[in-house]
Amino acid sequence: MKLGLTIFATDRSIRVVDLARAAEQRGFHSLYLPEHTHIPSSRRTPAPTGDAELPEPYRRALDPFVALAAAAAVTERLRLGTGICLVAQRDPIVLAKQVASLDLCSNGRFVFGIGFGWNREEMENHGVEYRSRRSLVREKMQAMKQLWSEEAAGFEGELVRFEPSWSWPKPVQGPAPPILLGGAPGSKLFAQIAEYADGWMPIGGAGVARALPELRAAFERAGRDPGSARVVPFAVVPKRDKLEYYAELGFDEVVLALPSAPADTVLRRLDRFQEYLDS
Repeated sequence: MKLGLTIFATDRSIRVVDLARAAEQRGFHSLYLPEHTHIPSSRRTPAPTGDAELPEPYRRALDPFVALAAAAAVTERLRLGTGICLVAQRDPIVLAKQVASLDLCSNGRFVFGIGFGWNREEMENHGVEYRSRRSLVREKMQAMKQLWSEEAAGFEGELVRFEPSWSWPKPVQGPAPPILLGGAPGSKLFAQIAEYADGWMPIGGAGVARALPELRAAFERAGRDPGSARVVPFAVVPKRDKLEYYAELGFDEVVLALPSAPADTVLRRLDRFQEYLDS
């Protein structure tokens, strides 16, 4: 089982290029970066962490595509992913080009981790209605897949529309990079994963075993091989017995959480995580 890493990369944390180099040198498989364009100071939406105040790294996050491009330039094997990209808040034509360009520049190492988002006021500032975010993400993903796979692609949905257009480059990992969708388990989420994604990225990984039959059933209903449904537990605090359990479930990758902190703190944690690389 491969081990990846995730961190809230900010202007105060370890430099992404330094972390990427260190992760590859130590034998880690992947590096995922989250996204928040901004955090409105009104803070009407409760923190998803359950804390009274939202941790500071949320408001200081780097743009993941810029940071991952820098990481791609200094590595050769490390898989590079968004964890997660807030698709509803991005223009699908621009995002399709960003994804394909990063996949090209990294020689096919990009993983497209996506999600629906939780911060209502952040969405509103982007013109996104909270209630329609799932439908919007679905249409944007469908539209981007057409841009990646067709020479001249157009799209006519209820929420996304554009005329037939040329859009290059195409992803190296044709017809699309691996797509992992995050979110709480349930029939709606699993139906969307089966429709346009390759797997599920559950935060923390608690309760995944109970959800596996429902996820696989969704793939079967969609006419896809249930055994192809990937599950990548995300932002996991590692323990050996937990990682062994995930390996027994057949998971091929687990993503470990690093603190959003300066280099000395992060590199010490990275060295401690090395003991799990043989799990």
